[in-house]
Amino acid sequence: MKILHLDSNHSLLLKMLEEAGFLNEENYKASKAEIEEIISNYDGIVIRSRFNIDKQFLDAAKNLKFIARVGAGLESIDTEYAEKLGVKLIAAPEGNRNAVGEHTLGMLLSLFNNLNKADREVKNGLWAREANRGIELDGKTVGIIGYGNMGKAFAKKLRGFECEVLCYDIKQNVGDKNAKQVPLKELQQNADVLSLHTPWTPLTDKMIDSEFINSFSKPFWLINTARGKSVVTQDLVSALKSGKVFGAGLDVLEFEKLSFETLFDSDNLPNSLKELFAMDNVILSPHIAGWTIESKEKLAKVIAEKIIQNFKNL
Repeated sequence: MKILHLDSNHSLLLKMLEEAGFLNEENYKASKAEIEEIISNYDGIVIRSRFNIDKQFLDAAKNLKFIARVGAGLESIDTEYAEKLGVKLIAAPEGNRNAVGEHTLGMLLSLFNNLNKADREVKNGLWAREANRGIELDGKTVGIIGYGNMGKAFAKKLRGFECEVLCYDIKQNVGDKNAKQVPLKELQQNADVLSLHTPWTPLTDKMIDSEFINSFSKPFWLINTARGKSVVTQDLVSALKSGKVFGAGLDVLEFEKLSFETLFDSDNLPNSLKELFAMDNVILSPHIAGWTIESKEKLAKVIAEKIIQNFKNL
């Protein structure tokens, strides 16, 4: 089987596939239109997020048997049309779930203890101890929306903190020893912290808006290591100003490009984003929650294993 690799990944991926008898070809620079001209020559493609795999692309890929994305989500693929054509879709949430869990916890602890703010102040010669008095995670109620690979990984990290963990998911019976599954209303009534671990879908698009935020019984902290378009930035800024949201840790932003590689034109920032950037109770990172040295290798290994398992004998 011939596999076209459209994004660079850990070398282990190519090595494992080659050893299993697959033919790898790499093309990391060609445009989508150029790839469409040659894609019919391949049985499978391996991508991250360089461009959309849409109906036009899939129609050109007449011999395609699978699409493997080295990551957790599949939103850059027209999944419904791909499945209609019989193209198998492969993702690897197992590969970076631990990284996401650790990053989420790191963001939360940094917010609770004013670490980013205090660091900036000390480096500027300000020694403000009382102004940076922190709060403890122990005894707090953490609400997790989306209890799949990422949500479960974060809940596991919380086990040593003596806090109550609640989860909400559209799937039934996903709760476990690390989190009690509850209705959304119960989570909103009790949570001190909200952490998002949902894919980007029509259900989660712009999910965290003013109405959603105001449905919480008390002010809370927000962590988003999932998808930026799930949070309406202007509504979050308003809630941060009013105190309805104490603080936010955002690894993803509403204005990210679909490729996740760039954000926006820095000369034309939305006003809501400018306000967010100026807030001391907000910490940001550039979509790197699942982006560790270890996860790069794990993602490659998981994808290679799934391709080999499904297609080695075809």
